[in-house]
Amino acid sequence: MASGSKTTYAAPAVEKAFEILELLETQPSGILISEMAVRLGRSVGELFRIVVVMEQLGYLQKSPRDDRYSVAYKLLDLAYRATPAQDLVAAARPAMRRLAIETGQSCHLVVLNGGSGLVITREQSPGTRGFSLRLGAGIDLLSSCSGNVLLAFASDETQAAEMAQAIAASAKPVDREALDRKLDQVRMRGHDQRQSPITRGVTDLSVPVFGFDGQIAAALTIPFLELIDGSQTVDITTARTLLRSAAADISTTLGFHAG
Repeated sequence: MASGSKTTYAAPAVEKAFEILELLETQPSGILISEMAVRLGRSVGELFRIVVVMEQLGYLQKSPRDDRYSVAYKLLDLAYRATPAQDLVAAARPAMRRLAIETGQSCHLVVLNGGSGLVITREQSPGTRGFSLRLGAGIDLLSSCSGNVLLAFASDETQAAEMAQAIAASAKPVDREALDRKLDQVRMRGHDQRQSPITRGVTDLSVPVFGFDGQIAAALTIPFLELIDGSQTVDITTARTLLRSAAADISTTLGFHAG
């Protein structure tokens, strides 16, 4: 081997296992092994034993009705235990429960995840009506309320890296100057607020949560659902105040001290 050359190791079984997991990410209702083979361009024989072992280890689950495989919750549990998300979720849950009760609105917590955002925990509205994102949902950093908060309060190095990945993955051109101006505004206000670009009647409110090191740890967000009859528990201004208070409580629990 030439000096300075990079060694490449092959682990075909491991590669196939991760291919399966990434495929199942887009198939929440499950998929047959034969369908996996077609989508991944592999034979059933290549995948069968790997799928069976992953099921035995608890990372996949098979439907007793139609033999479709889906990702088991063990994988999510492992991710929480093996990453800082575990401490963050534990710190956030009490404040998020109070926030949902006090506002009558759902809320969720979003972290940076390699060029996108990721919903790592949520608290649903205690009422009969509400709007919430699913756990594990991906968030567009460039166009979403949560994403802009995460970028606006990130360190320069983190912001540059996350933005570069997000722009590379974007399906449409990005106006960097306009985005930079928007992030400056978010940073100055200390929050972001905008009409949901997807759901009519929802106004997204988002504020930063900071860790003990002073760096942004997450964005705490309320997708504020305005009811036609005005029967929501609080108005949007009060909800924003309560949201800020909840984020401050979580930050304090994480060891953050505002200076």
